[in-house]
Amino acid sequence: MAAQQPWRVGFVSTRIAGTDGVSLEVEKWSQVLSGMGVECFYITGQSDRPAARTALIEEAHFNYPPIKEITTEAFSSEIRSEALTNEIKNLTTRIRTQLKTAISDFQLDAIIPENALTIPMNLPLGIGIVETLQELPIGCLAHHHDFYWERDRYRVSSVKDLLRYAFPPALPQIQHVVINSLQEEEFSRRTGLSCRIIPNVMDYKNPPDPPDEYAMSFRKVVGLAHDEPLILQPTRVVARKGIEHAIELVSRLGLKRPKLVITHESGDEGDLYLERIREYAELLGVTLIMAGKWIGEQRGTNAEGMPRYRLSDVLCQADLVTYPSEYEGFGNAFLEAIYHRRPVVCNRYLIYRTDIEPCGFKTVTFDGFLSHETVLQAQRLLGDAQYRKELVDHNYHIASEYFSFEVLEAELKLIIERPQNVYRLLGRGMQVDLDAAHHKTIKRS
Repeated sequence: MAAQQPWRVGFVSTRIAGTDGVSLEVEKWSQVLSGMGVECFYITGQSDRPAARTALIEEAHFNYPPIKEITTEAFSSEIRSEALTNEIKNLTTRIRTQLKTAISDFQLDAIIPENALTIPMNLPLGIGIVETLQELPIGCLAHHHDFYWERDRYRVSSVKDLLRYAFPPALPQIQHVVINSLQEEEFSRRTGLSCRIIPNVMDYKNPPDPPDEYAMSFRKVVGLAHDEPLILQPTRVVARKGIEHAIELVSRLGLKRPKLVITHESGDEGDLYLERIREYAELLGVTLIMAGKWIGEQRGTNAEGMPRYRLSDVLCQADLVTYPSEYEGFGNAFLEAIYHRRPVVCNRYLIYRTDIEPCGFKTVTFDGFLSHETVLQAQRLLGDAQYRKELVDHNYHIASEYFSFEVLEAELKLIIERPQNVYRLLGRGMQVDLDAAHHKTIKRS
């Protein structure tokens, strides 16, 4: 019998770095998998993970110039040029070659594509993953966050054939995972395959530390007086985040100096919406504090010599978190606010109504527009400390039950323990012997 070895899996994505939702979930999954005895590696276009466990593929990043050109042309017309077809093929070959090399170098048993087979921000990467899975006896658990049919910018397309081929691929050897119940229904309708739901999670078993002196200096740095509430919009500036609702709320709270702190920049969807909310804030007399330049992965200093804070440094002392999104795949920012025991004002976006609200959370909610009652409830959260504590403690308990690391571990174990999923995950070239206690032993054939 061959020596027992830990399982080795590789996360594959366009980018595994920073505080975007996909990168955050990769970190959580890797923590849980590592606790289960699985060794984790990373194959990506940009990474802030350990270099020894990372394979960088320049062409995998969605901002790689030829990839950006492909994406722009592919989703601006219904007719595809021969040059575009050839460029996609060429880049697919380059990515596939490097992907296979990384799989071999890391001796991976399985890969976990993170949104790379879901949203077509990098067409050659998705196609290259599918071709690799067809050519190698390696398992695959595809983790889907945002499907292209959920985004208006992918409605016009000259690559519908490629979307059907790889976004997502209807291959029986892949175990598919989505993050909400509506995705599950639509995925099955479009592919004819089943999938599992694993929601976003947080490590509620290990609550965060209270803010230290360094974290508490954030207010002064961004221009908040000690007696001004920190009202926080902890998202990127994109239209679907509904930030105009947060601005309206701040303007109606009766504050002497109404201010809204926004933690992230515009990201990959342009600055037109940023200009719109700046104008709207000025119209309503609200000061927008764009705090992205002060917030990073680690504490330190920015290019201007100013201190940098982690997002957790800011969240842990917010007096009120606004989450007025019109659409979310799930709601990482919501769970983070609950983790830091912060009160939330939340738009009842579709997934919130179907997958989050039924769990029993207590938040200030509204349906598409702010009512007078919404404003009154938000004012109570700011002014009644006992009420606020009861609410955030209740929410922490609910989240611990439904959206914890323990829930994620149980779901991943269930996937591994089912014989047909083991067969798919670990590849058709292997025999698997599940240890009765740990379910982790592999016998390589």
